[in-house]
Amino acid sequence: MSAARAGLRKKRLLSLGALATLLAVAIVLPLGLKNYGVYLLALWAVYCMAALGLNLTLGYAGQISLAQAAFLGIGAYVTALLTKVGVSFWLTWPLGGLVCFVLGLLLGFPALRVQHHYLAFVTLAFNALVFLVLRNEEWLTGGVYGVENIHRPLVLGLSTKAPVPFYYLCLGLLLAVSAALWWLLRSPWGRAFQALRENPLRAASLGVGVRNYTLLAFAIGSGIGGLAGGLYAPLVEYIDHTPFELQTSLALLLIVVVGGAGYFGGPYFGAAVVMLLPEWLRVSQSYYLILYAVLVMVLMAVCPTGLLGMWEQAWRSRALRARSAAEVRAAPDPGGGP
Repeated sequence: MSAARAGLRKKRLLSLGALATLLAVAIVLPLGLKNYGVYLLALWAVYCMAALGLNLTLGYAGQISLAQAAFLGIGAYVTALLTKVGVSFWLTWPLGGLVCFVLGLLLGFPALRVQHHYLAFVTLAFNALVFLVLRNEEWLTGGVYGVENIHRPLVLGLSTKAPVPFYYLCLGLLLAVSAALWWLLRSPWGRAFQALRENPLRAASLGVGVRNYTLLAFAIGSGIGGLAGGLYAPLVEYIDHTPFELQTSLALLLIVVVGGAGYFGGPYFGAAVVMLLPEWLRVSQSYYLILYAVLVMVLMAVCPTGLLGMWEQAWRSRALRARSAAEVRAAPDPGGGP
């Protein structure tokens, strides 16, 4: 038990160290970028938040969901439509998360009767349903014309219209959601989520309500997706149905897998690869998508546990070599005297 706790503590320290380094870069980096670069960083923060919710569902509760883009879209439209009629962003943003949390509960009751790839099919159908509603119900969502002139909020009376202030708003809210999720995962709920992922039968035998905790993880992950959508709407200042199709759900799933499913810091690094790497590879002109696909395939082949999984394996290998060297030095010399 002590060895398991020590391993878990090292894993947490590894995630915190990686996140501290990434946070320092995220704070300083926009100061030397143009508007488009700052926009990409804000988009990275939004997708990080959405992927944090999916990581809770997939990485901790062990359930595959292909509906995260739907919850992203619902949160975006709730914020966009209500701010257009004069409701404050600071009311619509948490409201979008609450709506997605409730919808996650309603979807989860029937959907979680199935598991794994069957659940993926159910969530895929829900994503398609939401996409069709956003596209066709013009009286509510504007249909193919979308919602335009979405205003960015005030923070302490100061405007976030400029790219850099709005990016720091996105980063600050990302950190707030991350802190809340970190607390949740260190609570008894978080330990129950991890027990469900590792061995649902053993968790049930220990008194963990498998269905209730799985449903809770799914709903919380959906709610966090709604919060991310509430930031996406004022970021782009115009939304339609296009960004919330299946391709976005697959991109969010790729973010979680590339960063490392079940690692708290995985979505941050996965979003950097999935959202920012293609832009950095544009110098190769028409070959950038080919290079991007090859790099992702190589990463998944070399380390299917993702970037943080690869880092953890390297850490363990180094610790094992150091322990072996210490044992060799401490061993008595067989040819020596008494």
